[in-house]
Amino acid sequence: MKKLWFTFLFCFAAAWSIQAQEAALSATASKTKVAKNGRFRVEFTINKQGADHFKAPDFENFRVISGPMTSIKQSWVNGKSSYKQSYIYTLSPSKFGDLTIAPASIEYKGETFKSEPLKIQVVDEEDLPKNPNDPYYIAKENVHLVTRVSKKKPFVGEGIYVEYRLYFSQNIGLRDFNPTNIPNYDGFWHEEIDIKNAEVKTADYNGEPYRYVTLRKSVLIPQRSGTLVVDNMAVDIALQIPTDQADFFGNRLMKNINRSFNSGKKVVNVQALPEMGKPENFKGAVGSFKLFMSPNKTALKSNESVQIEVGVSGKGNLKLFETPEIVAPSELEVYAPEHFEKVKKGTSGLSGKVYDAYTIVPQKSGTYRISGVDFSYFDPKKKSYVSLESEDVLLKVSGGTSVAPIATGVDKQEVVAVESLKYIETETLLQPREQESFFGSNKFYLLLLLPMLAIPLGIFIGKAREARRADVAGNKRRRADRLAKKYLSEAKKQIRNKNEFYIALERALHNYLKAILAVETADIEKENIKKLLSEKGVGQQEIDAFIQVFDDCEFARYTPITDSMMQEEYEKAKEAISQIDKQL
Repeated sequence: MKKLWFTFLFCFAAAWSIQAQEAALSATASKTKVAKNGRFRVEFTINKQGADHFKAPDFENFRVISGPMTSIKQSWVNGKSSYKQSYIYTLSPSKFGDLTIAPASIEYKGETFKSEPLKIQVVDEEDLPKNPNDPYYIAKENVHLVTRVSKKKPFVGEGIYVEYRLYFSQNIGLRDFNPTNIPNYDGFWHEEIDIKNAEVKTADYNGEPYRYVTLRKSVLIPQRSGTLVVDNMAVDIALQIPTDQADFFGNRLMKNINRSFNSGKKVVNVQALPEMGKPENFKGAVGSFKLFMSPNKTALKSNESVQIEVGVSGKGNLKLFETPEIVAPSELEVYAPEHFEKVKKGTSGLSGKVYDAYTIVPQKSGTYRISGVDFSYFDPKKKSYVSLESEDVLLKVSGGTSVAPIATGVDKQEVVAVESLKYIETETLLQPREQESFFGSNKFYLLLLLPMLAIPLGIFIGKAREARRADVAGNKRRRADRLAKKYLSEAKKQIRNKNEFYIALERALHNYLKAILAVETADIEKENIKKLLSEKGVGQQEIDAFIQVFDDCEFARYTPITDSMMQEEYEKAKEAISQIDKQL
């Protein structure tokens, strides 16, 4: 009985919710811009159950290819009920120009409701398949993969971003996608922006309402001026395409298909940085930055350490320039700085801060001045260079022996009173120390024979060194292994951290090329690398192995990778560097 009562209440609430809605007849077109021999769908929808006597417009200047097909949808979501009854036509225009589809009408409770007129723009003809209901043709017309670049005329070093969007019309279902071509950004420093959830959004595409999902986003920083190409992305997509058939309840049946899409390439015209007004200390920073030089304390004791952070913060190519270096007085012991990068990636580029942390230990008391640092960057919005200077840092050190202060004058120290002398002993208990005669002792004979033993040992060591020097191949191998370990040390630390590992590995390969070929980052392109290595006498097999590591780095950053695979990639990079260095 309770169950029957609950069912009655549910049906009553659903009926009341439907009746509470205001009646309206709407009209939508799958396209508002169509070729003269093209086809598109028009859908008239009433939101009330019981509406009858639907009257379609006369479709002047259009041919009715099929229809009407009726579709009914009723749903109950979060306590709200909705009802839609649709009349669907497939049309084709019969002439060019801006055409209008007149309103349709329908009756509901003795009242007549009309839809709004639809504007359709008819343009040049296009090729059509024999069957306009072919799902692959429908997918071609209603799904588009697009490359979007935020700025087409950036400066060298100015950050832009590229986005690969997949647009699909309202009646198309997206089931899955699989990238088949990962873009290659020759001439750009790049880093991918993580997309955690592929959220479906709405936007206009070619003047028509579409849904879209972003498949990939990357920050790009051009490394040279001129015309650069942003590579395309290719994707295999599993789609649900509506058919001209309906099920028992009037819902349109869908067909599952797989189709490949290509986003196309984009051209970016990169502007060179102006030579006029370029500061001497300019090191390639482009963006908008602030300079800082911050000690964690300014008063300390001798032999106590102080840490000074020197770096820049803001937005721009933060990972692609060197931070300023401090110059400290010789009385201060300055240790090698530790580099830090706290950088975020976004559609506005890179933001955050990069800095070096210096550890300084004063040995004597006094006051020390560490001169401020200077830094310059190019602001692409102002199209001019900006120079910055930090303030000096004063360290006041107490305790220990003193040094002359910064100000002129003599250090004054208080005289400390010494306690009165204690009672002086008049007798001692000292005893003479017995010593063994050195002449004729064991030490005497050992030191006498030691030179005789050292001569053959020295001859043996000398011959071993000569043999080692003569081993040219072995020396090259050992040198190459040391060099590979040197450049790849940071990458090895980042194994188990996928993104950081491949960034460090790619940077190690770049630094190695810059060291052996004396080239800048902007010249590190695959074709240029092959040419320069070949001119150095490196074999084609070794060159191909080195380039393959570059390709693996690029592809692996966007695919699932295990720790063992990263270890294997590290070993391949180490072997590639070692093999090349043997031939140089």
